[in-house]
Amino acid sequence: MPTAFAGFPKEMATFFRGLKRNNRREWFQPRKNVFDSHVKGPMTELVEALNDELAKFAPRYVTDPKKAIFRIYRDTRFSPDKTPYKTHIAASFKRRGGEHMAVSGFYFSVSSDQIEIAGGIYHPAPDTTLLVRTHIAGNYDELRRILADKALRRYMGALQGDELTRAPKGFDPGHPAIDFIKKKDCILYTEIDSSLAATPQLHREIATRFRAMMPLIEFLNRPLLVDRPSKKLRDYLS
Repeated sequence: MPTAFAGFPKEMATFFRGLKRNNRREWFQPRKNVFDSHVKGPMTELVEALNDELAKFAPRYVTDPKKAIFRIYRDTRFSPDKTPYKTHIAASFKRRGGEHMAVSGFYFSVSSDQIEIAGGIYHPAPDTTLLVRTHIAGNYDELRRILADKALRRYMGALQGDELTRAPKGFDPGHPAIDFIKKKDCILYTEIDSSLAATPQLHREIATRFRAMMPLIEFLNRPLLVDRPSKKLRDYLS
């Protein structure tokens, strides 16, 4: 039976607005039950509903909510911002068979005033970047066809991501796909009406965009789900 998602209650937005003004442990701890009941609970239902949708077109991306949902606690070790909590809740769905954070996947986040939906590969390690760039260099016509899809452009727009100012070492600056090869990230990103968070329609809106992104996600994952190249090959390609 499909999982029902009724929408986030109004307490979700109230909680996050309060957290933005009072991002400290003394405020959060007495309200953790509010977070668990009105934010994390509905988020778990939303992830389960999305898993029902993913099972239809991307079964390898179905993810246990306990693994999909990010912790609300920020890692402040290397950040000048020492506020302890995130002011949104987010989840990601990575393809099984790849190392964690080393494959392309789907992502979304919800806050009091914003809903973000994204997909692709973000800040990959150098060896992952090399594999993706080499794959793009040899299959750029396929990539351009994927990115030209009308549904993808309608729901997610153009490919985004930080990029180098010059061609990376080992790649021809005149390569016809150098605009893609220079990218350090390969991301599709959009925001949708924040009022959808309180409605059952939210999971369908997210699932529609996940479906549109699926060909790109699979394209980016193709070189990452085989044996990693040897150091000798990496040195040759770089």
